Amino acid sequence: MDPRTVFLIALVLLLVAGAGIALVFLRRRRRERQLRDLLDLADAVQSLLAQTGERMAVWRGTVGRLAGDLAHGALQALDGDALVKEAKRDLLQHRLWIQSKGLDASPAELAGAGAALQRARDRLEQQLSALESAGDALTQATGAAHEAAQREPPSLRRHVGNAPGADQG
Repeated sequence: MDPRTVFLIALVLLLVAGAGIALVFLRRRRRERQLRDLLDLADAVQSLLAQTGERMAVWRGTVGRLAGDLAHGALQALDGDALVKEAKRDLLQHRLWIQSKGLDASPAELAGAGAALQRARDRLEQQLSALESAGDALTQATGAAHEAAQREPPSLRRHVGNAPGADQG
């Protein structure tokens, strides 16, 4: 065989081998990026769950200042512990799946897991936003009820609780 032909064949084989190695490297990097993004998303969902729990605890304190039946109804509306626990359980299942199957999962499976976590995060953000709005309205209503109670004659005054910043009189 002609030395040029041998050289060209060797060059083509080296290029094909280099392309194969580059392809494997790129796929590995893509998988690592997908796994990192999936773990970052799981961390974001966990942070959002913690924030939701903290906000609900604050609002329970606000609701505690309401009178009787109104407080009971508001507390039932804020009873999201079951939802938060379910979301934490789902998050734990995602983390366990990532730990056990993440390294062997196909890119499509990783993308599916990421999409599921993103949907969970979007739902949590919507629920937290709705809770924020309800909590703000509740805080305003509680403050207004406390102010109204303070304006009542002492003999008619009912105990509503202590609103933040309200006079103790």
